[in-house]
Amino acid sequence: MKLYMHPVATTSRPVRLFCAESGIALEEEVVDLMTGAHHKEPFASLNPSRQVPLLVDGDMRLTESSAILKYLAEKHDSPAYPKDLQKRAKVNEMMDWLNTGLMRDLGYNLVYPQVYPHHKRRSDEAQAGTLAWGQEGAKRWLLLLDQNWLGADQPYLCGDEITIADYFGVCTVTLAELIDCDFSQFPNVSRWLSTMKSLKSWDAVNQVFQAAAAGNKGKPFEVVKAG
Repeated sequence: MKLYMHPVATTSRPVRLFCAESGIALEEEVVDLMTGAHHKEPFASLNPSRQVPLLVDGDMRLTESSAILKYLAEKHDSPAYPKDLQKRAKVNEMMDWLNTGLMRDLGYNLVYPQVYPHHKRRSDEAQAGTLAWGQEGAKRWLLLLDQNWLGADQPYLCGDEITIADYFGVCTVTLAELIDCDFSQFPNVSRWLSTMKSLKSWDAVNQVFQAAAAGNKGKPFEVVKAG
């Protein structure tokens, strides 16, 4: 199997982390998003959506991080994707919630417009409005994650055992570290992040991402505000 990825990409990191923790062997090829390699051949023909990650397994090409995680977990009979119908449904629900709610406001309306020039809005007014919308939305989703999904006692997103939702979720939430976001206002999220960051493969998989986040510290970003 071959994974086309970028080590900073929010969508690539969960697949790489899950595979590293599960002992799943993957050949990796970096698609340099910073130089536009995803818009060039040969990758543009491999994935017409021109996004990472892309998993190639024999004759099959599979895109979308969530789908790739489910496929790999199923293929390797991982307990991180429960066989029980209702438990599996809760994992699917959590992953959809992260992707359609939190990622929309945290990623596309708050982080990306500040760190990637091609996501910045065309006018100062539009940029300010987008960031304000992202701040409010991200705060709402993070409060829900903190108080309703995790709560004070639950160790992982879907209960007492780690699932692929945790791998997917931790890379979504830590995206906010690119704008030096403080999670102390979300104590249960902070606790869960600490648990996930204690995984043996975390530092190796996230080395490039963490360097990027460290390089942004102290810069004047709009962040998720308490209160």
